[in-house]
Amino acid sequence: MRVVIMGCGRVGSSLAMAMQKRGHDVAIIDRDPSAFVRLSPDFTGVTIAGVGFDRDVLERAGIENADAFAAVSSGDNSNIISARVARETFDVERVVARIYDAKRAEVYERLGIPTVATVPWTTERFVSALGETSTTTEWRDPSGSLAVAQLEVHESWIGTTVGKFQEITGARIAFLNRVGHPILPDAKTVLQQDDVVFAASLLDNLRNARGIASAPATHD
Repeated sequence: MRVVIMGCGRVGSSLAMAMQKRGHDVAIIDRDPSAFVRLSPDFTGVTIAGVGFDRDVLERAGIENADAFAAVSSGDNSNIISARVARETFDVERVVARIYDAKRAEVYERLGIPTVATVPWTTERFVSALGETSTTTEWRDPSGSLAVAQLEVHESWIGTTVGKFQEITGARIAFLNRVGHPILPDAKTVLQQDDVVFAASLLDNLRNARGIASAPATHD
């Protein structure tokens, strides 16, 4: 993928390196040229000094050929403006914005722009939102037979109850992260767009559960 990132702070620089390590071409924008010192010496992507929602700056970053765009500057307004420009002007398929204000994040989620409102594990959350499958096991029991892991969930599961999801995948949803807030679901909880799903599964079933969850839902 071609990935364009706006903001080279702690999250932006970490995200740039994470995407590069996954084999993607990365361009990163920041209005302060000194911000690029946060990047690892191993960074081989493009750095562009400028305002991240300026059309010319975005074009210099290769936005016209970008597969994904992440707005992770320190300003909510800048992030959402640039995210909307990427989505609405350049038709970038995968767009995600960092929003500090959780209430505002809910509004932008309704506009179809995934947001991340919390600081912990933001890099992995952005990697997931930009289309990467997380294979990280968050926790494993001492016997090595049970794991709690993040599952990539296909959008067709939106509207499905947790009970039905668990029945089909054989994995038990331990918790959801919804717009930056953890939720302990019950069987009647309905999966919503951009929920981040963490599930407990026997290791023997984990690969199967990942495959079912990431594929289009086939249930009625």
